[in-house]
Amino acid sequence: MMYDSSINASNEEALRLNRKALSQKKALKVGQYILAIGVTLFMIFPLYWMLITSVKSQEEVLLSIPTFWPQEWHFENYTNVFKRANFSKYYFNTIIMTAGILLSQVVTGVLAGYGFSKGKFKGKNLLFIVVLGALMIPLQVTFIPLYIMFANWKLTDTFLGLILPEVVSPYYIFMMRQAFLSVDDSYVEAAKIDGMGRLGIITRVLVPMCKSTLITITLVTFTNGWNSYFWPKIIAKNETRRVLTVGLVHLRNTFAGLDTMNNHEIMAGAVMAVLPVILLFFIFQKYMLTGYEKTAMK
Repeated sequence: MMYDSSINASNEEALRLNRKALSQKKALKVGQYILAIGVTLFMIFPLYWMLITSVKSQEEVLLSIPTFWPQEWHFENYTNVFKRANFSKYYFNTIIMTAGILLSQVVTGVLAGYGFSKGKFKGKNLLFIVVLGALMIPLQVTFIPLYIMFANWKLTDTFLGLILPEVVSPYYIFMMRQAFLSVDDSYVEAAKIDGMGRLGIITRVLVPMCKSTLITITLVTFTNGWNSYFWPKIIAKNETRRVLTVGLVHLRNTFAGLDTMNNHEIMAGAVMAVLPVILLFFIFQKYMLTGYEKTAMK
């Protein structure tokens, strides 16, 4: 009887500990959900505020007590943006500049990534260290000699002047090298046996196997190019080559001489400027997560 009672006591103690562990696990999961929701709201709120401000009147924007929902909807703010500034031209210039940067960085990044990962030549590791060192040099350090050089070449206020400094990206090269290193050399050797050249190996073997990483870095490159401000502000003085980020600053200055500021129109312009980036992120977010995962594992 004493033996049975001791067994029952141990079973009850095990059940109690099990219930305690389950309750702690549930509490931890609830805490994680609350934290995730809080961080999400914290990150989304600025976008929400920008969106609702873009459809408010200027008077409502300047209220001492802010409204979290528009009292009246003013969608004409978006059309007013095109009246006050040449926003269609800014969009066109930004698309051309971003496309040029994107195409050049994809080509140079993929080719250089192959060379640093699968290529065999003297000084490969030393050259790669130089590439990594370039990651630590911001454009603000080199813009003076760059501007002087481009001015001497008559490249100010040109698309080539906007694109050329960003043709090669050390970050893109680094990420593609890491992605290609994750591919076993046996695939490359098999492709060589089948008679493929280097370009065939890159485009038909390595790139398809590293598609998620390629899409991820391409999206990051697109975002950086689309949001570029410092260099376009310096190199493009005329409106003919002005991009969206610089155009938004110009839009802020168009209220001069008016009775009130145009914060609501600036927000409308900001919504139109940031919308392509947000849409691309939501469409390709699964590729971004997978791409960073694979690169980090390597």
